[in-house]
Amino acid sequence: MLCLWLSLLVVPCIPAQTEAAQGKWPLLIGTGDGLYSLDQNGTLSSRWSGGAVRKIIRSDDYWALLSDQGILVSTDLIRWEARNEGLPIKTIKVYEKGKKSFIQMVQELKDLEIHPGNPDLMVCAVKDAVFLSRDKGRGWVNLGMPAYRTNGIKAVAVANLPELTVFLSHSLYGIHYINADIPGAKWLELNTGIENLETTGNPDEVSDIAVVLPQTADGQPAAVMPIIYVAQTFRRRVYQLDWKGKRFITRWSDGGDFGTVDSLDIGKHTIRFVQDGGVVELDRQSPAEEVAVSPQAMLPYPRQRWDLLEFIAGLTENLGLQPTCLFFWADSYNPYSEHINLSELWLLDSADTLRTTVAKGREGLYLPVNHAGDRNALKPYLDLIAQRGLNMVVIDMKDDYGRLRFTPNNPAISAKGRVFRPIELEGFLKNMKEQGIYTVARIVVFKDGELAKKEGGKFAVWDSRTNKPWAGYYDRRQKKTDSGESAGQNPLVQILPADDPAYEILRTYYDESWVDPYSEEVWDYIATIAGELHERGFDEIQFDYIRFPTDGVNLPDARYRWRDNGMDMDSALLSFLRHIRSQVDAPISIDIYGANGWYRTGARTGQEVELLAPYVDVICPMYYPSHFEQAFLAQAPTELRPYRIYYQGTQRTERISRAQIVVRPYVQAFYLNVSYDRKYYNLDYVRREVEGVRDAGNPGLTYWNNSGRYDDIPAGKSGS
Repeated sequence: MLCLWLSLLVVPCIPAQTEAAQGKWPLLIGTGDGLYSLDQNGTLSSRWSGGAVRKIIRSDDYWALLSDQGILVSTDLIRWEARNEGLPIKTIKVYEKGKKSFIQMVQELKDLEIHPGNPDLMVCAVKDAVFLSRDKGRGWVNLGMPAYRTNGIKAVAVANLPELTVFLSHSLYGIHYINADIPGAKWLELNTGIENLETTGNPDEVSDIAVVLPQTADGQPAAVMPIIYVAQTFRRRVYQLDWKGKRFITRWSDGGDFGTVDSLDIGKHTIRFVQDGGVVELDRQSPAEEVAVSPQAMLPYPRQRWDLLEFIAGLTENLGLQPTCLFFWADSYNPYSEHINLSELWLLDSADTLRTTVAKGREGLYLPVNHAGDRNALKPYLDLIAQRGLNMVVIDMKDDYGRLRFTPNNPAISAKGRVFRPIELEGFLKNMKEQGIYTVARIVVFKDGELAKKEGGKFAVWDSRTNKPWAGYYDRRQKKTDSGESAGQNPLVQILPADDPAYEILRTYYDESWVDPYSEEVWDYIATIAGELHERGFDEIQFDYIRFPTDGVNLPDARYRWRDNGMDMDSALLSFLRHIRSQVDAPISIDIYGANGWYRTGARTGQEVELLAPYVDVICPMYYPSHFEQAFLAQAPTELRPYRIYYQGTQRTERISRAQIVVRPYVQAFYLNVSYDRKYYNLDYVRREVEGVRDAGNPGLTYWNNSGRYDDIPAGKSGS
């Protein structure tokens, strides 16, 4: 069977001595647990087993792997050397049995490329910096990134044009380049021709950048400039760079409003790529034609490579492998023959884990806990769930103020928390299970006014200016006669003197208190709560406010006293979720800002989907149209804006996570006094959100209305 699969790829059997002499195998397979080779007899061998492999690259004299352990280089596919010197390190804190230790790991690499004409030159990137090596990765120099305040790098490339030029793509701001040999050079924007995200001035994300050196008929380098292609993550488009005109020209488009193209693989006569659901090819023109490409030079519709798709499926069926990337030669007899190199193979299929299978297909509502303790108050919600065909409830067990809404059995929980109007947990869960309702315990994590007060503020985010627990605020200057008594009576408002005696400052505090996301004792407290709630019958544990505080003019005064050396926002959240995953054997969901699910960035909050996805089972983005800029995706017909936001947003989060998780968005079932809602909020507003989620192929959603008013939610899937 395996020989049959190999024959589909035109990989003939070759003598062992030829294989050894060439130092290569017919097929290399990258997976989540290492690199494998498959020979002409169907024999599978492990080549490296130190972690996940995301990309395999071949130069003239060595191999390179992009892995979760950083960059690895080998000349024989047997002995591997880590080439990470100069790359940033991520510090993960481990907390076990009251003791902490640390794991040092290379920060996640977004991309790796080798210069097509000079194997000494390599370029790679992390989320917020690009690095160049001139010695095959033995040392790396930081080239920085454009002067934007948010991370979001996706792809890199390097070429001589004729100066040494490094490219990057950014999730929000598109393609930039820098002349790496020029002292003091700055990153320059290069986005003309790339399709923008509608209603914004920003190009939609570029997924991959590929550089190819044109060749003559005898396989020698041609005396023309390199050819550069790019593709887009969220729309099926392939472009070619007109370097002289500093613009991109569309070479192929399927005309659709959403779809993914990634892993560009440029052959002698083809442009090959992976898209959602398949591997496809375009015919290339001759090098001379490509150099002078015109805007009219659109390539034909791609050919589906069903043979490759079937072969990859066969690797899973016959060998139990789930390939992440592949590398093989079209003709194994010829050491100079064209190779096929594919990565991002998650786009072809997604494998369910037991937990995500259980969590799929859940549509429900957020149930305010105050309405759950009394059967009479609960009955309208149960009726609504039955009428609308829903099957899930999300309910607070630790609320936005840090109060516990159940009575713990574990005294360690009671020692740190305060029980407030608890529901009778066993009776509530028994009732839900009798109704066939999937139960989700919502736990607000780092926004916690109760724990922030404990032990003299031991766990609180600290204010370096006042030497007290930090609380965000904003100031407003006004005439004293305008202040009124009500401002002085509000505990969240403080009146301060202004420079002008006729004025005063109204300092308004956000109704938020925060505990330190770096605190391992806070993590353990949350893990203990989650573990008990699962043991007592909840099907899923959901964490909200897994982030850092974001609001307040005094945000620079916030200090994190539990932060250990080498840690940053990402490592705090990763360490927390790693701790939770080790302690809680239940499906885990997390709530994130809508923008963090839309773009490949964790700016301000630390909520970076690509980094968090491996530790959770469900991600719940809050794509509330009221919370985006009011013109965002509001093109005509404007009333379809809620559909667009949820349709595209759901798919974007799924793509950014590499399909590792269930995307279960929170649906806005409430009115907010903003310009778009004032004009458009009605039953159709909510219905369109739901249709967007369902049309995106997503298996779940949750209606959110903080007050528990759900008059606006539409009928169930059956339309009844």
